[in-house]
Amino acid sequence: MTTEPAAANADVAAMSFETALAELEKIVDELERGQVPLETSIEIYGRGQALRAQCESLLKRAEMRVEKIRLAGDGAPVGTEPLDAE
Repeated sequence: MTTEPAAANADVAAMSFETALAELEKIVDELERGQVPLETSIEIYGRGQALRAQCESLLKRAEMRVEKIRLAGDGAPVGTEPLDAE
């Protein structure tokens, strides 16, 4: 049962971070147990790669939206500024 990778993973782009991460964790668990046939392992590994990329993309977008709070000398908040990207 071999499916086209792009078609099989089309739904991944619409997933939230939490949903993608949960599915990725299930895939990792299945692969680590070693109870999955080789062909299935190859297929779910590909899906895992798509899920990892989705999680990474969502994290990068969230990171770009994070702001840090600027404080005055007395410790009172005076505004925000973009988080330093490293």
